Amino acid sequence: MAEPALTLDQLKLLATAAGAAPSVHNSQPWRLRPTPDARGMLVFGDPERAVAIADPMGRALHVSVGAAVFNLRVGAGRLGRAASVSLLPDPADPHLLAEIGLDEPAARHPFGHHLYPAIRNRHSSRQPFTNRDIPETVLGELIEAARQEEVVLSPLEEDGVLRVLRVTAEAERRTAADLARQAETRSWLRLEAPASDGIPAAALGPQDRDARVPMRDFTAGRPDAPAAAPRHFEPLPQLCLLITQTDQPADWLRTGQALEHVWLLATVHGLRASVLHQAVEWPETRWRLRDPEDPPHHVQLMLRLGYGPPGPATPRRPIEEILDLTDYHDNVGYGESSA
Repeated sequence: MAEPALTLDQLKLLATAAGAAPSVHNSQPWRLRPTPDARGMLVFGDPERAVAIADPMGRALHVSVGAAVFNLRVGAGRLGRAASVSLLPDPADPHLLAEIGLDEPAARHPFGHHLYPAIRNRHSSRQPFTNRDIPETVLGELIEAARQEEVVLSPLEEDGVLRVLRVTAEAERRTAADLARQAETRSWLRLEAPASDGIPAAALGPQDRDARVPMRDFTAGRPDAPAAAPRHFEPLPQLCLLITQTDQPADWLRTGQALEHVWLLATVHGLRASVLHQAVEWPETRWRLRDPEDPPHHVQLMLRLGYGPPGPATPRRPIEEILDLTDYHDNVGYGESSA
């Protein structure tokens, strides 16, 4: 038997979950709208919130929206519903990136029931991590989480870590020398509260005193930005690449779902994470992230994992900005949430 139309409270729960997803520069480039029967959700990319210079093809925008789609799936499980996902469902509307059907009841153990609490606890941590190794069993779970989203999570060994750190450092230097990219980065800084998007001062993080781990400099030379004292980072960070075999918009959306699946599961295990995004923003350095001895593939993202302090919460857009209820009318959706 089909589930009834989503109530207003349920729609807000789903929107809150989606809105907590990670995004490049915390740009939050998504919009949500209930399907006409209110038994599903349409997910749009918002081109007005694109990071156009660093992401001219919209790949990072798709990854960000894919992460929001995964949170919607987890939120659906919280509501006792099964989520069916259709990526890029309407070729005539390139901004409609996913349609989530929510008209079927969930199985006995709803999808992502153990991940839902991590949605609010998952934050980027740009702080140094400890030297504690991640257990192989945990890495295996993270690899399987990405595989379920049709993406490969590849933990790097020492030689791979050193290689991609060199490439990332080169990309960071290129970005620092590009005035247009510097200006774009500065435009997402939010040094004065309150804010609903972007990077607040508390989330900037320090630089590595030993220059091993090339953390992004979000201040971009802005003189009024607070400068954290450099600190010693872990000597050999645990880096993982998210890899797809092809490089199409659907791959980018799957990468976003894999990223959030891995990140939420890592949070459940007490791990912290941050994304080293610099190298994938330049075609030349992105290509050099891959292992030259492996068959051709496409590196979509690099994730740094470890044990350490949690990152601070970053601002989130209000539900009213991301959830379009224009066509949600009559008496549909005014009951209580079943969450």
